[in-house]
Amino acid sequence: MIQMMYGAISMASLTIALFFLRFWRNTGDRFFLYFALSFFIEGLHRVYSAVLNEAGEDSPLHYLIRVLAYGMIVWAIVEKNLPRKDRDD
Repeated sequence: MIQMMYGAISMASLTIALFFLRFWRNTGDRFFLYFALSFFIEGLHRVYSAVLNEAGEDSPLHYLIRVLAYGMIVWAIVEKNLPRKDRDD
């Protein structure tokens, strides 16, 4: 059952990454690129966990990968909300 859940989560994450890549290609906004990379990393992490049959996720590697993925989301949000230099106020 755990393998099936890893497969479903990885498929969903990789599908979401493809949607964000399409949005990035249409708009050119790096916000969508960071989200796509984050979901791609999360999807690959789930595939990696399923292949190694690791039900326990208590190793530091799992936490570091998630910190990287979630950090990219946080950075995308922060960067999107930073004031732009090319605006005329």
